[in-house]
Amino acid sequence: MVAFPGCRAQDLYAERWSKPAEFGREGEHVIVDVHAHTPTHEGPVPPAELRTYPNWRTDRPVVTSNSWADYDKAMADADVSIVFNIAVDNPLEATGLDYRPEDTNEATARFAAAAPSRRIGFMSVNPLHDGVLDEVERWRDRGLRGIKLGPNYQDFDPLCEQALALYAHAERVGLPILFHAGASPMRHAPLRYTYPLVTDEVALRFPELRIVMAHMGHPWGKETVVTIRKHPHVYADVSSIYLRPWVCYESLLSAVEWGAAGKLLLGSDFPIANTGEAMAGLRRVNDILEGTKLPRIPEEAIEGIIHVDALGALGLSR
Repeated sequence: MVAFPGCRAQDLYAERWSKPAEFGREGEHVIVDVHAHTPTHEGPVPPAELRTYPNWRTDRPVVTSNSWADYDKAMADADVSIVFNIAVDNPLEATGLDYRPEDTNEATARFAAAAPSRRIGFMSVNPLHDGVLDEVERWRDRGLRGIKLGPNYQDFDPLCEQALALYAHAERVGLPILFHAGASPMRHAPLRYTYPLVTDEVALRFPELRIVMAHMGHPWGKETVVTIRKHPHVYADVSSIYLRPWVCYESLLSAVEWGAAGKLLLGSDFPIANTGEAMAGLRRVNDILEGTKLPRIPEEAIEGIIHVDALGALGLSR
């Protein structure tokens, strides 16, 4: 069903997206930021180690060297955040974030353990490495409760035999996987590995695996929506899409029109943005419609994303 000028989208779609508890746990009324990167420094960042990256945002460079205190300030509007690094050989070159590769999961585990009621740590592994399932179990024993994968950054085919074995293990032991989906400014990162319909192939093979598609697969929001719509345990986060007003509007409208807005999770993509900025960006999504007859994103759908039971969706608890 499509919302045409003159129709009230609120009336057309209220039944579809107003009940996020359908896939969550009753009683969870917390704001969860599902997408944040582990800060690079425990204490204040020495001036010589300060880094910025210019290509993630169009309005300003992003400060990529951050302390634990910087993180807490950025996450002040979230009750809980999910935090992770990405397992690559050269983080600065591959991801734009300057952390020691040998500390990829150690830094996250220590950071999450320091505030267990407010931080949930996800590990990152490369399925092409020997002993990867043993590595997963080692970090699961350390308290990391999900997996972050960026096939484009880590340079592995997300449908290769080794990756499928990792997904099977994650499904078996109940570890949700958050995939980078969609575009990246990193020249070396293959876009074919992050096209949203790849996730459809994964979900068909592993129907009980809980999956988050980051960034609504920007700019392929429609492809992301039709994927999360059909798979009960596949979700998308909205991290960074609010930095591009038309992409944000088009993606959210697709989710509303296809009855999938209840499958969207709040995310900031710290250090690119913070939780408050993410919420404010979502709430401004209709500003670009002034003077037009284009259908509006219902306010209730926006608030549903902000307050959705993301922990219940992913099988997690505080």
